Amino acid sequence: MRFDPLQVSSKDMYQLLIGLVTPRPIAWVTTVSPNGVTNLAPFSFFNAITARPPTLVFSCANRRDGSKKDTIRNIEAVPEFVVNVCSYEQREAINNTSAELDYEVDELETFGLTAIASETIKPPRVAGTKAQFECVLHQIVVVGEGSLAANLVIGRITMDHTDADIFDDRGAVDPGKIDTIGRLGGSNYVRTTDRFALDRPTRTGK
Repeated sequence: MRFDPLQVSSKDMYQLLIGLVTPRPIAWVTTVSPNGVTNLAPFSFFNAITARPPTLVFSCANRRDGSKKDTIRNIEAVPEFVVNVCSYEQREAINNTSAELDYEVDELETFGLTAIASETIKPPRVAGTKAQFECVLHQIVVVGEGSLAANLVIGRITMDHTDADIFDDRGAVDPGKIDTIGRLGGSNYVRTTDRFALDRPTRTGK
């Protein structure tokens, strides 16, 4: 089958992308409004960019009416955010915070979550998550316009908080202990409990 983006609706292309680009890690992002009210929302177009300087990126699509979501409004006003690592035990809370609430309604308070003060930025961290990245905004790259257009948020990590219990004896993060989840298409998620390992090949020849 062939899909020409010029002939396929944005909605159908979106469904195709979320079905094919899998699994997608989830950024559970906390921001604050100019009045200091916390917002918390999950974003599954998310990844790390580089370790020097340590940098993350996530994509926040516009609402169906083309307006900006609360996360972008907050970051534009207060250019800081926290990416909280999403584990299986937070699955229900992560899903709950995907609901669209009125601006300046605190999702942590609404859904019974606990905030922890960050060290280097204003937005708080989410208690109970296995790791939290405090970030300052590097750049927002606007891609497209209107409904389903995106705001690519690039953030530089200023502090990382990681639960000591998720490291193995070698000092590496144990994937079984961090127990992250990711998004598939539709309402489907995946859990990182089914894993396999492959050794990287060594260079051969001259």
